[in-house]
Amino acid sequence: MSVAAEVKPGACPLPPVIGLNREQAAAYIGVSKSLFDEMVADGRMPKPKKANSRTIWDRRSLERAFSRLPGGEGDENEEWDFA
Repeated sequence: MSVAAEVKPGACPLPPVIGLNREQAAAYIGVSKSLFDEMVADGRMPKPKKANSRTIWDRRSLERAFSRLPGGEGDENEEWDFA
């Protein structure tokens, strides 16, 4: 029996998805669809790619844009309010 015959269909994990639709992209960065649309419009999030009639955001581009948002590690202008 060959190794290929021993592997059950669906047993191999797929690589991470890199293309997300609008709803998935908004959820991926943790915001509502309307806030996501605003962030795309003002340049805080990347514009989508087009594949025929599909509108797709590159997950890696979202991650890079998210890391550039203010706050969190490395933001020296951040002030904590413990009131």
